[in-house]
Amino acid sequence: MNHHPKDPRPGTQARPRWDDGLAPTGELGAEEFYDEDDLEELDEQADADLLARFDAEAIGEDEEAAILAARHRAGRGGEADPHVEDGERLQKVLAHAGIASRRACENLIASGRVSVDGVVVTEVGVRVDPLTQEIRVDGTRVLTNPDVITVLLHKPAGIVTTMEDPQGRPTVAELAERYIAEHAEEIDHPASVRLVHVGRLDAETEGLILLSNDGELSHRLMHPSYEISKTYVAIVKGEVEHWVPRKLKRGIELEDGPAQADRVVVKDSGPAGSIVEITLHSGKNRIVRRMLEAVGHPVTRLARTRLGPLSLGTLKPGQMRRLSGDELVALQREVGL
Repeated sequence: MNHHPKDPRPGTQARPRWDDGLAPTGELGAEEFYDEDDLEELDEQADADLLARFDAEAIGEDEEAAILAARHRAGRGGEADPHVEDGERLQKVLAHAGIASRRACENLIASGRVSVDGVVVTEVGVRVDPLTQEIRVDGTRVLTNPDVITVLLHKPAGIVTTMEDPQGRPTVAELAERYIAEHAEEIDHPASVRLVHVGRLDAETEGLILLSNDGELSHRLMHPSYEISKTYVAIVKGEVEHWVPRKLKRGIELEDGPAQADRVVVKDSGPAGSIVEITLHSGKNRIVRRMLEAVGHPVTRLARTRLGPLSLGTLKPGQMRRLSGDELVALQREVGL
């Protein structure tokens, strides 16, 4: 992209090669080619070890050739060129995605922190297609398609987590349609946007669930290898004894295998019932209800309050909100996007 003679490696400054004490000037002359602080001098009395260390830090010819070749491939017309002739300017796309102001986005690009389809871009004039190209800042994916949406829903009890229900019960799909209808002005093509639930909560469990049309994010959130922490608050029958949290954290055996909590806190306890907060990574069906029942405390009410870095906050049952940029970045990092 930007071929700068002073910067053969991203993030480093070139060291001039010396010949009889003079820096190479080329056609530009030393004053035009180098800044004063680019030049390094060695004391005339420098010993052999110091000279060897100075030499070792210099970029090798093979490494320099590889870097320049990679830059050429990524340059305009190269085989890895991410530039799209009739696309939008990269800094404008980033600014519209909420990354920062356009000027700050230009600085991000110039400092080599932005990549397009895997190619680091340092030229602010590059044009891209925000609908088809993958753009990352500091390695984190940037959602540049305004029609890709992830919504946090406080699912009420009695709503089933399906897109349609043969028994005619209310579903999260109806809430997803309501969100799109209420926010149609914020979406480029609301008629083509279809949000689906990410994971499940059983009908009587309320709390945090995501609705999204971001296929890659949804896939990772539901894949067993990317299981993230989930926090629930349960109202249970009976007074919870002091040994119960230790047993749940140690792990118990259920009919479909072992289950273990990461954290268990008894918020309140008495003969009539107790409030227990439990955090775990397992995505097994009805896992919290089954674990608490296995230790003698059937659940009478259950709500999921956290999912990874996301919190239900002050949302009331039935309320929804789109994830903020910071929340989306944190969630993507949680699953390696």
